[in-house]
Amino acid sequence: MGDESISDAAVAGAATVLTVAEQFERLKQLAGVLSEAAFSSDRGYFTPSEDEEVRHLLVSYWQSRNALLEVVLEMKDARHIDSNFLVGYAGALVLVDAARFLHSNFDDRTVVREKLNEPAPHFGIPGGLYDTVQASLVNPVHTWHLYHATKYFDQNRELLVGLCTGTPLEDLPGLIESLQDANGMSLSAYAVLGARVQARQLVDLVKEDLLQRALYGLQKSVSSAVANVYTVRHHEPGLPREIESRLRELLRPGDVLIVRKEHALTNYFLPGYWPHAALYLGTCNELSAAGFGDHEHVRPHWEHLLECDAGEPSRVHEAMKDGVRVRTLNSPFGSDAITVLRPRLELEEIYTAMARGMFHTGKSYDFDFDFTRADRLVCTEVVYRSYEGVGDMRFDLTRRAGRMTLSAEDLIGMAISGRHFDAVATYAPPEFSELKTGPGATEALRATAASL
Repeated sequence: MGDESISDAAVAGAATVLTVAEQFERLKQLAGVLSEAAFSSDRGYFTPSEDEEVRHLLVSYWQSRNALLEVVLEMKDARHIDSNFLVGYAGALVLVDAARFLHSNFDDRTVVREKLNEPAPHFGIPGGLYDTVQASLVNPVHTWHLYHATKYFDQNRELLVGLCTGTPLEDLPGLIESLQDANGMSLSAYAVLGARVQARQLVDLVKEDLLQRALYGLQKSVSSAVANVYTVRHHEPGLPREIESRLRELLRPGDVLIVRKEHALTNYFLPGYWPHAALYLGTCNELSAAGFGDHEHVRPHWEHLLECDAGEPSRVHEAMKDGVRVRTLNSPFGSDAITVLRPRLELEEIYTAMARGMFHTGKSYDFDFDFTRADRLVCTEVVYRSYEGVGDMRFDLTRRAGRMTLSAEDLIGMAISGRHFDAVATYAPPEFSELKTGPGATEALRATAASL
Protein backbone atom coordinates (compact mmCIF):
# COMPACT_ATOMS: atom_id res chain seq x y z
CA MET A 1 0.00 0.00 0.00
CA GLY A 2 1.12 3.56 -0.63
CA ASP A 3 1.50 6.68 1.46
CA GLU A 4 -1.63 7.05 3.60
CA SER A 5 -1.72 10.85 3.48
CA ILE A 6 -4.42 12.48 1.36
CA SER A 7 -3.11 15.38 -0.71
CA ASP A 8 -4.94 18.62 -1.42
CA ALA A 9 -4.89 17.60 -5.09
CA ALA A 10 -6.71 14.37 -4.24
CA VAL A 11 -9.35 16.26 -2.22
CA ALA A 12 -9.89 18.69 -5.09
CA GLY A 13 -9.95 15.81 -7.57
CA ALA A 14 -12.54 13.91 -5.54
CA ALA A 15 -14.79 16.98 -5.46
CA THR A 16 -14.52 17.24 -9.24
CA VAL A 17 -15.21 13.55 -9.83
CA LEU A 18 -18.30 13.55 -7.60
CA THR A 19 -19.63 16.77 -9.13
CA VAL A 20 -19.15 15.50 -12.69
CA ALA A 21 -20.73 12.14 -11.82
CA GLU A 22 -23.86 14.00 -10.69
CA GLN A 23 -23.71 16.22 -13.76
CA PHE A 24 -23.50 13.22 -16.10
CA GLU A 25 -26.60 11.73 -14.48
CA ARG A 26 -28.48 14.96 -15.21
CA LEU A 27 -27.17 14.94 -18.78
CA LYS A 28 -28.26 11.31 -19.24
CA GLN A 29 -31.80 12.25 -18.26
CA LEU A 30 -31.79 15.25 -20.59
CA ALA A 31 -30.36 13.19 -23.45
CA GLY A 32 -33.05 10.57 -22.98
CA VAL A 33 -35.82 13.15 -23.00
CA LEU A 34 -34.47 14.83 -26.14
CA SER A 35 -34.02 11.54 -27.94
CA GLU A 36 -37.53 10.38 -27.15
CA ALA A 37 -38.93 13.75 -28.22
CA ALA A 38 -37.29 13.44 -31.62
CA PHE A 39 -38.45 9.86 -32.14
CA SER A 40 -41.85 9.87 -30.45
CA SER A 41 -43.32 10.95 -33.77
CA ASP A 42 -42.43 10.30 -37.37
CA ARG A 43 -40.68 13.62 -37.84
CA GLY A 44 -37.20 12.25 -37.04
CA TYR A 45 -35.61 15.63 -36.40
CA PHE A 46 -35.11 18.16 -33.60
CA THR A 47 -37.20 21.27 -33.29
CA PRO A 48 -35.30 24.58 -32.85
CA SER A 49 -35.78 24.54 -29.06
CA GLU A 50 -34.67 20.90 -28.87
CA ASP A 51 -31.71 21.70 -31.10
CA GLU A 52 -30.65 24.42 -28.67
CA GLU A 53 -30.90 21.98 -25.77
CA VAL A 54 -28.74 19.47 -27.65
CA ARG A 55 -26.05 22.11 -28.19
CA HIS A 56 -26.19 22.95 -24.50
CA LEU A 57 -25.93 19.27 -23.57
CA LEU A 58 -22.85 18.88 -25.76
CA VAL A 59 -21.03 21.92 -24.37
CA SER A 60 -21.75 20.73 -20.84
CA TYR A 61 -20.65 17.18 -21.67
CA TRP A 62 -17.36 18.22 -23.28
CA GLN A 63 -16.49 20.60 -20.47
CA SER A 64 -17.34 18.02 -17.80
CA ARG A 65 -15.38 15.37 -19.65
CA ASN A 66 -12.34 17.63 -20.04
CA ALA A 67 -12.37 18.38 -16.32
CA LEU A 68 -12.32 14.64 -15.56
CA LEU A 69 -9.54 14.00 -18.06
CA GLU A 70 -7.43 16.63 -16.32
CA VAL A 71 -8.11 15.01 -12.94
CA VAL A 72 -7.15 11.51 -14.13
CA LEU A 73 -3.95 12.75 -15.74
CA GLU A 74 -3.05 14.75 -12.62
CA MET A 75 -3.61 11.77 -10.32
CA LYS A 76 -1.46 9.34 -12.28
CA ASP A 77 1.63 11.50 -11.78
CA ALA A 78 1.86 10.71 -8.06
CA ARG A 79 2.99 7.09 -7.86
CA HIS A 80 2.16 4.86 -4.91
CA ILE A 81 -0.45 7.18 -3.37
CA ASP A 82 -3.68 5.29 -2.79
CA SER A 83 -5.85 8.39 -2.46
CA ASN A 84 -4.70 9.53 -5.91
CA PHE A 85 -5.44 6.09 -7.28
CA LEU A 86 -9.01 6.20 -5.96
CA VAL A 87 -9.63 9.61 -7.51
CA GLY A 88 -8.10 8.67 -10.85
CA TYR A 89 -9.89 5.32 -11.06
CA ALA A 90 -13.26 6.83 -10.14
CA GLY A 91 -12.76 9.57 -12.73
CA ALA A 92 -11.86 7.07 -15.46
CA LEU A 93 -14.94 4.96 -14.65
CA VAL A 94 -17.22 8.01 -14.83
CA LEU A 95 -15.77 8.81 -18.26
CA VAL A 96 -16.29 5.26 -19.50
CA ASP A 97 -19.82 5.08 -18.10
CA ALA A 98 -20.88 8.30 -19.83
CA ALA A 99 -19.36 7.22 -23.14
CA ARG A 100 -21.03 3.82 -22.97
CA PHE A 101 -24.38 5.39 -22.14
CA LEU A 102 -24.20 7.56 -25.25
CA HIS A 103 -22.99 4.63 -27.33
CA SER A 104 -25.74 2.25 -26.23
CA ASN A 105 -28.52 4.82 -26.58
CA PHE A 106 -27.59 6.79 -29.68
CA ASP A 107 -25.00 4.90 -31.73
CA ASP A 108 -27.65 3.38 -34.00
CA ARG A 109 -29.76 6.56 -34.25
CA THR A 110 -28.42 8.39 -37.28
CA VAL A 111 -30.29 11.63 -36.65
CA VAL A 112 -28.98 11.89 -33.08
CA ARG A 113 -25.41 10.95 -34.01
CA GLU A 114 -25.35 13.52 -36.77
CA LYS A 115 -26.54 16.15 -34.32
CA LEU A 116 -23.92 15.14 -31.72
CA ASN A 117 -21.22 15.37 -34.39
CA GLU A 118 -22.17 18.86 -35.55
CA PRO A 119 -19.52 21.57 -35.03
CA ALA A 120 -20.11 24.50 -32.69
CA PRO A 121 -17.64 27.14 -33.92
CA HIS A 122 -18.42 29.67 -31.17
CA PHE A 123 -17.23 27.14 -28.58
CA GLY A 124 -14.40 25.72 -30.69
CA ILE A 125 -16.07 22.32 -31.07
CA PRO A 126 -15.01 20.71 -34.37
CA GLY A 127 -17.26 18.51 -36.46
CA GLY A 128 -17.06 14.77 -35.85
CA LEU A 129 -15.76 15.16 -32.29
CA TYR A 130 -18.39 12.84 -30.82
CA ASP A 131 -17.35 9.88 -33.00
CA THR A 132 -13.66 10.54 -32.31
CA VAL A 133 -14.07 10.49 -28.55
CA GLN A 134 -16.49 7.59 -28.49
CA ALA A 135 -14.12 5.44 -30.51
CA SER A 136 -11.40 5.91 -27.91
CA LEU A 137 -13.56 5.22 -24.86
CA VAL A 138 -15.67 2.20 -25.83
CA ASN A 139 -13.15 -0.03 -27.59
CA PRO A 140 -11.84 -3.20 -25.87
CA VAL A 141 -8.22 -2.00 -25.72
CA HIS A 142 -9.26 1.07 -23.75
CA THR A 143 -11.22 -1.08 -21.31
CA TRP A 144 -8.29 -3.48 -20.94
CA HIS A 145 -6.12 -0.62 -19.73
CA LEU A 146 -8.35 -0.45 -16.66
CA TYR A 147 -7.71 -4.10 -15.78
CA HIS A 148 -4.95 -3.46 -13.25
CA ALA A 149 -6.93 -0.65 -11.63
CA THR A 150 -9.91 -2.95 -11.21
CA LYS A 151 -7.68 -5.69 -9.81
CA TYR A 152 -5.93 -3.33 -7.39
CA PHE A 153 -9.23 -1.94 -6.11
CA ASP A 154 -10.80 -5.38 -5.65
CA GLN A 155 -7.77 -6.83 -3.86
CA ASN A 156 -7.34 -3.84 -1.53
CA ARG A 157 -10.92 -2.71 -1.10
CA GLU A 158 -11.01 -2.92 2.70
CA LEU A 159 -7.84 -0.91 3.14
CA LEU A 160 -8.90 1.67 0.54
CA VAL A 161 -12.28 2.16 2.19
CA GLY A 162 -10.57 2.58 5.54
CA LEU A 163 -8.17 5.14 4.08
CA CYS A 164 -10.93 7.47 2.93
CA THR A 165 -13.55 6.94 5.64
CA GLY A 166 -14.32 10.26 7.29
CA THR A 167 -12.51 12.21 4.55
CA PRO A 168 -13.74 14.05 1.43
CA LEU A 169 -12.96 10.85 -0.49
CA GLU A 170 -15.34 8.60 1.42
CA ASP A 171 -17.98 8.48 -1.35
CA LEU A 172 -15.51 7.28 -3.99
CA PRO A 173 -15.50 3.53 -3.19
CA GLY A 174 -19.29 3.36 -3.47
CA LEU A 175 -19.20 5.25 -6.75
CA ILE A 176 -16.46 2.95 -8.07
CA GLU A 177 -18.37 -0.21 -7.17
CA SER A 178 -21.61 1.02 -8.73
CA LEU A 179 -19.84 1.92 -11.97
CA GLN A 180 -17.91 -1.35 -12.06
CA ASP A 181 -21.21 -3.22 -11.77
CA ALA A 182 -22.97 -1.04 -14.32
CA ASN A 183 -20.21 -1.50 -16.89
CA GLY A 184 -19.44 -5.17 -16.28
CA MET A 185 -15.91 -4.51 -15.10
CA SER A 186 -15.34 -7.67 -13.12
CA LEU A 187 -12.09 -9.63 -13.13
CA SER A 188 -13.90 -12.58 -14.73
CA ALA A 189 -15.05 -10.33 -17.57
CA TYR A 190 -11.46 -9.27 -18.15
CA ALA A 191 -10.47 -12.92 -18.65
CA VAL A 192 -12.65 -12.98 -21.77
CA LEU A 193 -11.58 -9.52 -22.86
CA GLY A 194 -7.92 -10.38 -22.40
CA ALA A 195 -8.08 -13.04 -25.08
CA ARG A 196 -9.25 -10.39 -27.55
CA VAL A 197 -6.31 -8.09 -26.97
CA GLN A 198 -3.60 -10.51 -25.90
CA ALA A 199 -1.65 -9.93 -29.07
CA ARG A 200 -1.08 -6.35 -27.97
CA GLN A 201 0.88 -7.65 -24.96
CA LEU A 202 -0.61 -4.90 -22.84
CA VAL A 203 -0.22 -6.91 -19.66
CA ASP A 204 3.57 -6.74 -19.96
CA LEU A 205 3.90 -3.01 -20.67
CA VAL A 206 4.84 -2.21 -17.10
CA LYS A 207 7.02 -4.52 -14.99
CA GLU A 208 6.36 -2.98 -11.58
CA ASP A 209 4.02 -3.44 -8.66
CA LEU A 210 0.25 -3.64 -9.04
CA LEU A 211 -0.47 -0.07 -7.89
CA GLN A 212 1.98 1.39 -10.38
CA ARG A 213 0.47 -0.77 -13.10
CA ALA A 214 -2.97 0.48 -12.05
CA LEU A 215 -1.88 4.12 -12.26
CA TYR A 216 -0.21 3.51 -15.59
CA GLY A 217 -3.41 1.93 -16.87
CA LEU A 218 -5.41 4.98 -15.84
CA GLN A 219 -3.04 7.17 -17.83
CA LYS A 220 -3.32 4.94 -20.90
CA SER A 221 -7.09 4.65 -20.57
CA VAL A 222 -7.58 8.37 -21.12
CA SER A 223 -4.51 9.34 -23.15
CA SER A 224 -6.03 8.02 -26.36
CA ALA A 225 -8.94 10.38 -25.81
CA VAL A 226 -6.71 13.46 -25.70
CA ALA A 227 -3.69 12.60 -27.85
CA ASN A 228 -3.02 15.04 -30.68
CA VAL A 229 -6.27 16.89 -30.03
CA TYR A 230 -6.24 19.26 -27.10
CA THR A 231 -3.16 19.38 -24.97
CA VAL A 232 0.63 19.38 -24.94
CA ARG A 233 1.67 16.95 -22.25
CA HIS A 234 4.02 18.08 -19.48
CA HIS A 235 3.49 21.79 -20.14
CA GLU A 236 3.81 23.61 -16.82
CA PRO A 237 2.01 26.97 -16.91
CA GLY A 238 3.36 29.80 -14.80
CA LEU A 239 4.17 33.50 -14.95
CA PRO A 240 7.78 34.71 -14.97
CA ARG A 241 8.91 35.78 -11.51
CA GLU A 242 9.45 39.40 -12.56
CA ILE A 243 5.87 39.57 -13.89
CA GLU A 244 4.54 38.15 -10.62
CA SER A 245 6.50 40.75 -8.64
CA ARG A 246 5.17 43.67 -10.67
CA LEU A 247 1.61 42.36 -10.46
CA ARG A 248 1.81 42.08 -6.68
CA GLU A 249 2.70 45.77 -6.58
CA LEU A 250 -0.25 46.66 -8.80
CA LEU A 251 -3.01 44.47 -7.37
CA ARG A 252 -5.78 45.94 -5.21
CA PRO A 253 -8.65 44.17 -3.39
CA GLY A 254 -11.54 43.54 -5.74
CA ASP A 255 -9.47 43.31 -8.93
CA VAL A 256 -10.67 40.73 -11.44
CA LEU A 257 -7.93 38.45 -12.76
CA ILE A 258 -8.55 36.97 -16.20
CA VAL A 259 -6.07 34.23 -17.11
CA ARG A 260 -5.16 31.68 -19.74
CA LYS A 261 -3.23 28.43 -19.41
CA GLU A 262 -1.86 27.24 -22.72
CA HIS A 263 -2.78 23.68 -23.71
CA ALA A 264 -5.17 23.23 -20.76
CA LEU A 265 -8.04 20.85 -21.48
CA THR A 266 -10.53 23.11 -19.73
CA ASN A 267 -9.69 25.97 -22.13
CA TYR A 268 -11.50 24.13 -24.85
CA PHE A 269 -15.17 24.69 -25.63
CA LEU A 270 -15.12 28.09 -23.91
CA PRO A 271 -15.40 31.21 -26.08
CA GLY A 272 -12.43 33.45 -26.74
CA TYR A 273 -8.73 33.66 -25.91
CA TRP A 274 -9.31 34.35 -22.19
CA PRO A 275 -11.28 31.47 -20.61
CA HIS A 276 -11.01 31.91 -16.82
CA ALA A 277 -11.61 34.54 -14.13
CA ALA A 278 -10.80 34.89 -10.42
CA LEU A 279 -11.63 37.63 -7.92
CA TYR A 280 -8.63 39.00 -6.04
CA LEU A 281 -9.48 39.52 -2.36
CA GLY A 282 -6.20 40.99 -1.10
CA THR A 283 -3.55 39.98 1.41
CA CYS A 284 -4.50 38.49 4.75
CA ASN A 285 -3.22 41.64 6.49
CA GLU A 286 -5.32 43.90 4.24
CA LEU A 287 -8.42 41.83 4.83
CA SER A 288 -7.88 41.68 8.59
CA ALA A 289 -7.33 45.44 8.82
CA ALA A 290 -10.55 46.04 6.86
CA GLY A 291 -12.55 43.81 9.22
CA PHE A 292 -13.44 41.53 6.33
CA GLY A 293 -13.71 38.51 8.62
CA ASP A 294 -16.50 40.15 10.63
CA HIS A 295 -19.00 39.94 7.77
CA GLU A 296 -21.63 37.22 8.21
CA HIS A 297 -20.85 35.64 4.83
CA VAL A 298 -17.11 35.67 5.45
CA ARG A 299 -17.05 34.49 9.06
CA PRO A 300 -17.59 30.74 8.32
CA HIS A 301 -14.62 30.77 5.92
CA TRP A 302 -12.32 33.20 7.71
CA GLU A 303 -10.11 30.64 9.43
CA HIS A 304 -9.51 28.76 6.18
CA LEU A 305 -8.84 32.04 4.38
CA LEU A 306 -6.06 32.87 6.83
CA GLU A 307 -4.55 29.40 6.98
CA CYS A 308 -4.89 27.90 3.49
CA ASP A 309 -1.20 28.67 2.79
CA ALA A 310 1.03 30.31 5.37
CA GLY A 311 3.72 30.90 2.77
CA GLU A 312 1.51 32.92 0.40
CA PRO A 313 -0.26 35.95 1.92
CA SER A 314 -2.61 36.86 -0.95
CA ARG A 315 -6.05 35.33 -1.52
CA VAL A 316 -8.49 34.95 -4.40
CA HIS A 317 -12.10 33.79 -4.61
CA GLU A 318 -12.31 31.36 -7.50
CA ALA A 319 -14.60 28.74 -9.01
CA MET A 320 -12.72 25.87 -10.60
CA LYS A 321 -13.70 22.34 -11.49
CA ASP A 322 -13.52 21.31 -7.81
CA GLY A 323 -15.93 24.09 -6.78
CA VAL A 324 -16.01 27.63 -5.38
CA ARG A 325 -13.09 28.08 -2.98
CA VAL A 326 -10.84 30.65 -1.35
CA ARG A 327 -7.42 29.96 -2.83
CA THR A 328 -4.04 31.64 -2.82
CA LEU A 329 -2.79 33.95 -5.53
CA ASN A 330 -0.64 31.03 -6.71
CA SER A 331 -3.75 29.63 -8.39
CA PRO A 332 -4.27 32.35 -11.04
CA PHE A 333 -0.52 32.99 -11.15
CA GLY A 334 -0.11 29.41 -12.38
CA SER A 335 -1.06 30.64 -15.85
CA ASP A 336 0.68 31.67 -19.05
CA ALA A 337 -1.19 34.93 -19.65
CA ILE A 338 -3.03 37.31 -17.32
CA THR A 339 -4.91 40.58 -17.35
CA VAL A 340 -6.07 42.64 -14.37
CA LEU A 341 -9.41 44.47 -14.50
CA ARG A 342 -10.32 46.99 -11.80
CA PRO A 343 -13.94 47.84 -10.96
CA ARG A 344 -14.90 51.50 -10.92
CA LEU A 345 -16.11 51.43 -7.34
CA GLU A 346 -15.12 52.88 -3.99
CA LEU A 347 -13.11 50.59 -1.70
CA GLU A 348 -16.02 50.30 0.76
CA GLU A 349 -18.28 49.12 -2.07
CA ILE A 350 -15.65 46.64 -3.18
CA TYR A 351 -15.41 45.05 0.27
CA THR A 352 -19.21 44.84 0.38
CA ALA A 353 -19.22 43.09 -2.99
CA MET A 354 -16.47 40.64 -2.06
CA ALA A 355 -18.23 39.75 1.19
CA ARG A 356 -21.48 39.14 -0.66
CA GLY A 357 -19.69 36.82 -3.06
CA MET A 358 -18.30 34.80 -0.15
CA PHE A 359 -21.84 33.53 0.51
CA HIS A 360 -21.28 31.10 -2.39
CA THR A 361 -18.04 29.60 -1.07
CA GLY A 362 -18.19 25.80 -1.01
CA LYS A 363 -20.69 25.41 -3.84
CA SER A 364 -20.01 23.09 -6.76
CA TYR A 365 -18.82 24.14 -10.19
CA ASP A 366 -21.64 24.63 -12.70
CA PHE A 367 -20.92 22.61 -15.81
CA ASP A 368 -24.33 23.76 -17.09
CA PHE A 369 -23.10 27.39 -17.33
CA ASP A 370 -26.51 28.65 -16.24
CA PHE A 371 -26.50 32.08 -14.58
CA THR A 372 -30.21 31.90 -13.78
CA ARG A 373 -29.49 29.55 -10.86
CA ALA A 374 -27.10 30.01 -7.95
CA ASP A 375 -26.69 26.55 -6.41
CA ARG A 376 -23.64 25.94 -8.64
CA LEU A 377 -21.27 28.59 -10.05
CA VAL A 378 -18.81 29.02 -12.89
CA CYS A 379 -15.71 31.21 -12.58
CA THR A 380 -17.19 34.40 -14.00
CA GLU A 381 -20.30 33.94 -11.89
CA VAL A 382 -18.24 34.66 -8.77
CA VAL A 383 -17.55 38.09 -10.27
CA TYR A 384 -21.16 38.51 -11.39
CA ARG A 385 -22.76 37.56 -8.08
CA SER A 386 -20.28 39.68 -6.15
CA TYR A 387 -20.60 42.90 -8.16
CA GLU A 388 -24.01 42.92 -9.85
CA GLY A 389 -26.03 45.82 -8.44
CA VAL A 390 -23.23 47.23 -6.28
CA GLY A 391 -23.06 50.96 -7.03
CA ASP A 392 -24.04 51.28 -10.67
CA MET A 393 -22.47 47.96 -11.71
CA ARG A 394 -24.60 46.05 -14.23
CA PHE A 395 -23.76 43.06 -16.42
CA ASP A 396 -25.40 42.06 -19.70
CA LEU A 397 -25.83 38.30 -19.88
CA THR A 398 -25.58 36.64 -23.30
CA ARG A 399 -27.48 33.58 -24.44
CA ARG A 400 -25.08 30.82 -25.47
CA ALA A 401 -26.03 27.20 -26.21
CA GLY A 402 -29.39 27.74 -24.59
CA ARG A 403 -28.19 29.35 -21.35
CA MET A 404 -27.73 32.92 -20.13
CA THR A 405 -24.00 33.37 -19.53
CA LEU A 406 -21.21 35.84 -18.86
CA SER A 407 -17.82 34.84 -20.27
CA ALA A 408 -14.38 36.10 -19.32
CA GLU A 409 -14.25 37.68 -22.77
CA ASP A 410 -17.45 39.58 -21.91
CA LEU A 411 -15.70 41.07 -18.87
CA ILE A 412 -12.75 42.06 -21.02
CA GLY A 413 -15.13 43.64 -23.52
CA MET A 414 -16.52 45.78 -20.67
CA ALA A 415 -13.01 46.98 -19.82
CA ILE A 416 -12.11 47.69 -23.44
CA SER A 417 -15.25 49.81 -23.82
CA GLY A 418 -14.62 51.54 -20.48
CA ARG A 419 -17.81 50.23 -18.90
CA HIS A 420 -17.54 49.55 -15.14
CA PHE A 421 -13.96 48.18 -15.39
CA ASP A 422 -10.53 49.53 -16.29
CA ALA A 423 -7.70 47.38 -17.66
CA VAL A 424 -4.80 47.79 -15.21
CA ALA A 425 -2.24 45.36 -16.62
CA THR A 426 -1.94 42.73 -19.36
CA TYR A 427 0.69 40.06 -19.95
CA ALA A 428 -0.04 37.95 -23.04
CA PRO A 429 3.08 36.40 -24.59
CA PRO A 430 4.50 36.03 -27.13
CA GLU A 431 2.99 39.19 -28.67
CA PHE A 432 3.04 40.99 -25.33
CA SER A 433 5.94 39.43 -23.45
CA GLU A 434 6.31 42.54 -21.30
CA LEU A 435 3.69 43.61 -18.78
CA LYS A 436 1.56 46.33 -20.34
CA THR A 437 -0.14 48.81 -17.99
CA GLY A 438 -2.65 51.61 -18.34
CA PRO A 439 -3.69 52.31 -21.97
CA GLY A 440 -1.15 49.73 -23.13
CA ALA A 441 -3.02 47.04 -21.21
CA THR A 442 -6.23 47.93 -23.02
CA GLU A 443 -4.49 47.90 -26.42
CA ALA A 444 -3.05 44.46 -25.67
CA LEU A 445 -6.55 43.19 -24.86
CA ARG A 446 -7.87 44.59 -28.13
CA ALA A 447 -5.10 42.72 -29.93
CA THR A 448 -5.95 39.38 -28.27
CA ALA A 449 -9.60 39.84 -29.21
CA ALA A 450 -8.68 40.68 -32.82
CA SER A 451 -6.42 37.60 -33.11
CA LEU A 452 -9.34 35.18 -32.72
